[in-house]
Amino acid sequence: MDNKFKKLRKLARSRVFIVGSLILVQFAIILVAALGFTRYFVVYYSMSYILGIVFVLKVISKKQTMAYKLAWTVIILLFPPFGAAIYTIFRGNHISERVLGQMRNMTGTTLSSVERKDDVLEELDKIDKVAEKQAEYIRNTTLCPTYKNCVVEYYPSGETLISTFEDELEKAERYIFLEYFIIDYGEMWDRIHAILRRKVAQGVDVRVIYDDVGSILTLDKNFDKSLEAEGIKCKVFHRFSPILTAVQNNRNHRKICVIDGKTAFTGGINIADEYINTYKKHGYWKDNAVMVKGEAAWSFTVMFLSMWDYLNGKRDETSNYDGYKPSDDEYRLYRSNGYVQPYTDNPLDDEPVGENVYLGILATAHDYVWITTPYLIIDEQMEQAICKAVKSGVDVRIVTPGIPDKKIVNETTKSYYPNLIKNGVKIYEYEPGFIHAKTFLCDDKVATVGSVNLDYRSLYLHFECGVWMYGCDCIKDIKSDFEEIFANSSVPQEKKCGLIRRVWRAVLEFLAPLM
Repeated sequence: MDNKFKKLRKLARSRVFIVGSLILVQFAIILVAALGFTRYFVVYYSMSYILGIVFVLKVISKKQTMAYKLAWTVIILLFPPFGAAIYTIFRGNHISERVLGQMRNMTGTTLSSVERKDDVLEELDKIDKVAEKQAEYIRNTTLCPTYKNCVVEYYPSGETLISTFEDELEKAERYIFLEYFIIDYGEMWDRIHAILRRKVAQGVDVRVIYDDVGSILTLDKNFDKSLEAEGIKCKVFHRFSPILTAVQNNRNHRKICVIDGKTAFTGGINIADEYINTYKKHGYWKDNAVMVKGEAAWSFTVMFLSMWDYLNGKRDETSNYDGYKPSDDEYRLYRSNGYVQPYTDNPLDDEPVGENVYLGILATAHDYVWITTPYLIIDEQMEQAICKAVKSGVDVRIVTPGIPDKKIVNETTKSYYPNLIKNGVKIYEYEPGFIHAKTFLCDDKVATVGSVNLDYRSLYLHFECGVWMYGCDCIKDIKSDFEEIFANSSVPQEKKCGLIRRVWRAVLEFLAPLM
């Protein structure tokens, strides 16, 4: 009894409970105000009708997917003026002038800090014109060029990564930059934290960025201040606020570690014990990451520094990051086959880069496209692209979790199975547990590993990143990992759903763009 009381008291004092309660109060005020107007039925009905039409016109004028527009349209028309009020607060990617200015600074600094590498694209064009077009798209939209002087190593799980990750951190001489959606106390953080403290003592510039919503259940409110007290610089991305605001929609879902501008890590792995399987959260946690050494690490460095300045709220637009960049001689030490191109995606520029990278792979595939994703909540464009690839003779396989982390989201994922399977897509569920990797592999020559899930939040609302690869030696390792995943997965035997479950899935799929 005492333990239950202590847990309840701890929950009542937690930031999640306090902030969540304040947000619920604001929802209640909006709802009560809307219901209050119903006493004046004629006036209420007339005003609601006019308000609904105005807001629907506003919705359909936005540059958003049709599914997103349709979902909001129905909510606004069914529940005016409550729906209109909620839309005003959570209307996708509303950008203030201040944020626009900060984003322009990020873009301008990135443009001034990276080379175009036209010679690399010209070389790739001679080998594969289709791949060159994909690479050129990424460069023109994210300003991240294609590189050659790189070595890429693939890690099929957190436990295969952690020792290498620690070794590389220990080698840092100038700086360590960490940017993660989730950081949690435990063995993984303790091991990394100990190295960071040692490196600060050695004079290394150590910086950490973490997402406040991503880490709200795992970190203390003053975690950033505790790091600052140790000499570790820290920024919190979009603190979770008790005020209803659209900015809470846009989270920093990126996973980036950069060491001295020469080594970078990215993928799906956050800093928490389930990612290295010392804590069994949803069965075996299957994830992946890549380590990039050489010139491509510079793009990740610029991504981090521009995000740091965005959170700082200021930067001289004419300056760049040359002081952080290794010399050309240092980069010449890294030689390998293939082409490497990091990319970043943000929700404020109306350009769904992550989705377009995936669509580009599907559109140009010849033999196969294999995919892993923790969530399969896709728009009509992506669904059609997947089905079209299959009908063109491409072997498309998608692996989702056997043990989900969120039941409602997994039920939404399953709602997409019937149409995909009907069109020839092979669906697998990873039996040992939860697959968190976000990977596309195509025709033994193209792959991407990063943080971008196949869901609306990742594709449209989050800051994301990844690395596109062509002809790299590590692609054979990615393929071997896929083959092992298939061997440990099963084809879902979907039983005929009852009416209630079919309706529930239909509702979830309809509301998916707003989740």
